Amino acid sequence: MKKYFTYIIYSDNSDMYYIGSTSNLDDRLARHNSNRSKFTKNKGPWKLVAVKEFSSRSDAYNYEMKLKSFKNSAFALQYIRN
Repeated sequence: MKKYFTYIIYSDNSDMYYIGSTSNLDDRLARHNSNRSKFTKNKGPWKLVAVKEFSSRSDAYNYEMKLKSFKNSAFALQYIRN
């Protein structure tokens, strides 16, 4: 069964968090760190700070949207860790 992930990454250089979802976490993190992602381009390096696994793409995406709705990265980070 394919796995999907909702993740939060953080950059010390830009003091920013980014929330996303993917089916290939290693590749996605590599894309963020090689400036192949529009929003995170030239703002890294990025490190993974939280991740949650799902069995469907829609569940991972819906969770991503829930985290983004908080508008507060610290709260989203605490929410995903629980």
